[in-house]
Amino acid sequence: MNLSTVIPTLNEAETLPSLLEDLGALKAIVPTHVVVADGGSTDATVACALAAGATVVDAPRGRARQLNAGARAAQGQWLLFLHADSRLHEEARRALRGVFSEPGQLEAAVFRFAVDLPPTWRRLTEWGQALRETVLDLPYGDQGLLVRRELFEAVGGYPDISIMEDVAMIHVLRRHTVIRRLPAAVVTSGRRYRRAGVARTWLSHTALIAAYFAGVTPTRLARWHDSGPGGS
Repeated sequence: MNLSTVIPTLNEAETLPSLLEDLGALKAIVPTHVVVADGGSTDATVACALAAGATVVDAPRGRARQLNAGARAAQGQWLLFLHADSRLHEEARRALRGVFSEPGQLEAAVFRFAVDLPPTWRRLTEWGQALRETVLDLPYGDQGLLVRRELFEAVGGYPDISIMEDVAMIHVLRRHTVIRRLPAAVVTSGRRYRRAGVARTWLSHTALIAAYFAGVTPTRLARWHDSGPGGS
């Protein structure tokens, strides 16, 4: 079994090197091809990726389009989609090794959610996401997505929408398979929470998801997101 990791980027020179270092360690236990799908970075993102031996793909800006462009350039039988500000620590790498040593009937999986925040805020944020998963069975894109290439291609890849592509993808995959939860966490950066406030950011994300399920279009949601605390 071999794996391709797809990372969408836009000016991630500060965060990407740490993830690439983690993926370098992963290569020692699982054959891994790293693809960085860049949406037009003006910093050193592309140089960092090339220096680490990653394949760099120029892609139209937008996470769904970048993810799909990266997947098309990927070589692996398995695809692992990760955010550039995530960390794949040793526990997560061991979980992947377990998947590939005994893949069985697994078709798709996510990691447990974890966030790099001070202890109290970390526990509250992770508890909130665990509650959301229990109630809605809905993981975050920050948790990574591992999926067999055949299944990814069969469902047509990520829906080409401006926001909530991770939510839409989970719903599509659920029609075809059970999405397993791996016994390890991908740790995501807390930078968005620190920038706008943890409670405010979490409530904003929750409101966006609720609006999406209520039928608000992704285009309109993207405008709200960009003007709110979750925006970049």
